[in-house]
Amino acid sequence: MMAEGGGPESGGAADSDSEPVAAQMPTPTTESQKQTIGSLLKTTLRKGDEWYLIDSRWFKQWKKYVGFDSWDMYNVGERSLYPGPIDNSGLFSDQETQALKEHLIDELDYVLVPTEAWNKLVSWYGCLDCQRPIVRKVVEHGMFVKHCKVEVYLLELNLCENDNMDNVVTRHFSKADTIDTIEKEMRTMFNIPSEKETRLWNKYMSNTYEQLNKPDSTVQDAGLFQGQVLVIERKNEDGTWPRQASHPKSSTTPSRNFTTSPKLSSNSTASISSTVTNGDSSPGYSLNNSTTSGNRLGGYNSYSSSYNYRESQSQPGLCGLSNLGNTCFMNSALQCLSNASPLTEYFLEDQYEAEINRENPLGMRGEIAEAYADLVKQMWLSRSSYVAPRTFKTQVGRFAPQFSGYQQQDSQELLAFLLDGLHEDLNRVKKKPYLALRDAEGRQDEIVAKEAWTNHRLRNDSIIVDIFHGLFKSTLVCPECSKVSVTFDPFCYLTLPLPMKKDRTMEVFLVRSDPQSRPTQYRVVVPKLGTVSDLSSALSKLCGFPPENMVVADVYNHRFHKIYRRDDGLNQIMEKDDIFVYEVQEEDSERMNLPVYFRERHSKHAGSSASTMLFGQPLLITVPRQNLVADVLYDKILERIGRYVKQSQSHNSESRASASATFTSCSRAPECSSSSLGGCGSPLSDGASCSASSSNGSNHSGTCNETNGLCDGEEEAMDHQVSPERENGQSEEEEETSDLENGPKGDSAKQCSSPAKLFTFSIVNSYGTANISPLPCDGNVLKLNPHSTVAIDWDTDSKKQCYDEQEAEAYEKHESMLQPQKKKATVALRECIELFTTMETLGEHDPWYCPTCKKHQQATKKFDLWSLPRILVVHLKRFSYNRCWRDKLDTIVDFPIRDLNMSEFVSDPKAIPYTYDLIAVSNHYGGMGGGHYTAYGKNKVDGKWYYFDDSSVSSATEDQIVTKAAYVLFYQRRDEEAPSKPQPSASLGGAPETAEDHMDTN
Repeated sequence: MMAEGGGPESGGAADSDSEPVAAQMPTPTTESQKQTIGSLLKTTLRKGDEWYLIDSRWFKQWKKYVGFDSWDMYNVGERSLYPGPIDNSGLFSDQETQALKEHLIDELDYVLVPTEAWNKLVSWYGCLDCQRPIVRKVVEHGMFVKHCKVEVYLLELNLCENDNMDNVVTRHFSKADTIDTIEKEMRTMFNIPSEKETRLWNKYMSNTYEQLNKPDSTVQDAGLFQGQVLVIERKNEDGTWPRQASHPKSSTTPSRNFTTSPKLSSNSTASISSTVTNGDSSPGYSLNNSTTSGNRLGGYNSYSSSYNYRESQSQPGLCGLSNLGNTCFMNSALQCLSNASPLTEYFLEDQYEAEINRENPLGMRGEIAEAYADLVKQMWLSRSSYVAPRTFKTQVGRFAPQFSGYQQQDSQELLAFLLDGLHEDLNRVKKKPYLALRDAEGRQDEIVAKEAWTNHRLRNDSIIVDIFHGLFKSTLVCPECSKVSVTFDPFCYLTLPLPMKKDRTMEVFLVRSDPQSRPTQYRVVVPKLGTVSDLSSALSKLCGFPPENMVVADVYNHRFHKIYRRDDGLNQIMEKDDIFVYEVQEEDSERMNLPVYFRERHSKHAGSSASTMLFGQPLLITVPRQNLVADVLYDKILERIGRYVKQSQSHNSESRASASATFTSCSRAPECSSSSLGGCGSPLSDGASCSASSSNGSNHSGTCNETNGLCDGEEEAMDHQVSPERENGQSEEEEETSDLENGPKGDSAKQCSSPAKLFTFSIVNSYGTANISPLPCDGNVLKLNPHSTVAIDWDTDSKKQCYDEQEAEAYEKHESMLQPQKKKATVALRECIELFTTMETLGEHDPWYCPTCKKHQQATKKFDLWSLPRILVVHLKRFSYNRCWRDKLDTIVDFPIRDLNMSEFVSDPKAIPYTYDLIAVSNHYGGMGGGHYTAYGKNKVDGKWYYFDDSSVSSATEDQIVTKAAYVLFYQRRDEEAPSKPQPSASLGGAPETAEDHMDTN
């Protein structure tokens, strides 16, 4: 996914041609490499600089090799850990186009290194010569606080000419590129003469256009989004333009010009005029629609570009929001908030105008409040089927750079930002007084709570506080002196933990040492926070042989990505990892377990050295530590692979595809066979794609659900594991020896039954990409160490004639795979609330400073609810992640649609009744780092439920709402059941409350 058009360049050829560079530069010591790269990684991001992506798996291997981390210094400099050429194939969704996979995560999937670090790593190790470097620019975000970040994902734009809109060309641009850059690229692309005058248009729907008339504005400033269509228009010979506005009104917005297709009939005037919202310079401009005439939509709007596309007499509030490119998270949050009627009415009635606080240093000059008000009015007053919230998106991105791009985000995080932003923009307190925090010091809870709430309102008094803020009671007890600290803190939403399952189900492949046994797939239940030895024990109960004879490994791209130790945590193993368990003998002073990789030797072109490509399933074979003779190893491996490697002419299959054809046919992830290891979602591939050169693609049928129950088309694709044979200083003499070991190649290719060896040996690094030394095959004793890895290299003809790919990929299913999995348990919402209010002991990394003991203590902590707001927002904590673990809990939480009684959880003895009804739900479908957001909302006009899926709005029923996708819940209190009391004052809120108020937050 290199930059095209105005985006970053893909890098020079010198960067991608590893061999010459590697030959010219002597490689520094591991310590020197560690120091050099370590200091370069601390480089500050600067706008315009170029940084490079490196696959985390390669980078972790390099870190092991040089001892980068102090806790992983075991085998620094070991030849077996040598990482070989930089290999980014795990980051590509397509190996040929080298397009990046979606939703890659920094440091988990890739690392970013500055240009100098990249050049040094390439000079020391090279990079696969079939791969272009992945280079990206640093761009600047934010309006007031500038924030630099590396733009990993470029923006895809669709470009066409006005007189031939069927010819659409796709190009990628940086968000820092200017409109002028795009126009120049389009002029070149469409061969427009330099003397010809042109204009650029943004095309939204079939009949709505916006002129891009500020050449210096950036892609980001212009609000262009993923998949946007841009049209270039040439001036006519007579000086006119082909695209003349058919409705003059529609081009009067101060900062932007709009036009519509001349094909529109005259009766669409109402629709067209409502596509433009007015700016302050034209105050008389309003919606040309009889049902909404007089409702002024503008107000602040030099940026306004939230266009209504289609008129309909739909009910107020039933207005979809267009997806601007991974903005479903924002649409979901906005639809939920839109259905919070107290807040929506506040904006529709223009109450916000008198309360905008433009001086608040914590606010956004009132611009977030105005952008939200504009959007709410369009959703409730314009009667449009859907609108595009582009202005709102742009404004949010200016103040919160994390939301400025077009990557998927979290709807709850956007909601938290928006509620806080609206609060500060609408804070009635113009100058916040300084207030010293005071502990309870033995005073009654009611007094301390009242004081805390009063102090909160002295500094924070807005419609958001009126509607959404409640009060926690937090109790800490010192384990040493029993000091009790009680504080009361405001909250805007409740984040509730979900009861965690204590175990997890894993699917693994058991590889027996018996040569004739096919691998068998098992499903085992293990402790979620257990170790690899727990996995071995669980598998032992099903297969019958002792856990001491098992080695657990992560197989990735035909090699061992990691061979686990028994005490390694299972949290290191992801759902998508392909876990193989090998039956071996226990290692001791006499014997060791030797990793063996399969490689196919390719000749790149005439006169060049050969290269190799990994294929098949790696093996672990128990061999003697001392005095292992090459011929004995050859015979041992041949016996082990005898099930699928035949030395008989009868097994020759001329019709089978060659290795190169195999890769071509499988690289696009066909569906996989239920009994083949080499298909989509199967162990020899990675997740959802076919294994390169390990499947002929002929037996792919059935469904993609074979490995870990996971194959959704988004997992990593297999790659060309091409490595230069002459790597890491191997001499030409060694190469010749290696070639000769195969005997007469012609004979071997023509007749498998000849005595010639089917394959040759090389000692390689643990990645299989770099040769350390060739092995003698003439009966000599082999020199191996405990970290050695051996590759068996096949020429293409031998592999084609003697290696039965279909049988090599075949596997059996244990009965544990056929048993129906337990239905997922349902958790009641009250259980989540009880878990939230349960006492817990603080962790050792999160201690509390006890003022009595004068030191940090692991105190006990308990949260209680003291008062609850008018609208209660409940965030179900479904996502958990750290540096090596990502998980989404898809537990079904059973929450009531109506009559949620929260009174029993409120610790204020004089509290009013708290009974709530559900008004909205934000849903998240899919896994970590991606997925899709939608919303359910209860319309305040007709009291019915609707489903909001971006621009689509449809009717819903109550029985559809409770699902495992529910993520954020919105409940509204039944005010009629509360004792009547005046609305909160718009003053500073410092007046003492009566006893009857009981801290009610409205």
